[in-house]
Amino acid sequence: HSDDDAHGHDSHDHGETNPHVWVSITGAIAEVKNITEALIAIDPSNKEAYQKNSLDYIQRLENLKAEMHFELKDVNTKDIVTFHEAFAYFAKEFDLSVVAVVESEPGSEPSAGELAKTINTIEDLEVKVIFVEPQYSTKAAESIASQTGAKIYPLDPIVTGPKDPQLESYEIVMRENLKILAEALK
Repeated sequence: HSDDDAHGHDSHDHGETNPHVWVSITGAIAEVKNITEALIAIDPSNKEAYQKNSLDYIQRLENLKAEMHFELKDVNTKDIVTFHEAFAYFAKEFDLSVVAVVESEPGSEPSAGELAKTINTIEDLEVKVIFVEPQYSTKAAESIASQTGAKIYPLDPIVTGPKDPQLESYEIVMRENLKILAEALK
């Protein structure tokens, strides 16, 4: 059973799904439930502990989601430009609209035509905000920013965790993202 439909799409579209489900907190919660079921299936004798931990963590994620919704509900800007596809679920969860995605495949530089198209899109926006991921080169973003006066902000899609992660590392990174978003979109 897959939780794909919870994210408003099914896994049969174009044979390509966006794997970054956890960037949306709703997606992360669905993943926690799936992991819990899998652990119980493998190790039924510890079922109660898994269920308790799962409910505790889901409660924390629900609190985080509520906090983020509250902080972002009054932002003036809903249109954002991102690098890569990582933020699609995240944007959807917080009613943000990704009006342009630069360089959809990590590691592939956008073509001159794609850059020009993104620059036009950004020039039409009232607030010019580009979100980049700390894992990738920001060369293209800097070139777009210098031509449009857009500001660059880093958002972390948590694709790679810290080397020695704390238990709260997902929440810490998401709160950091929230701070940056609130700043960028105010």
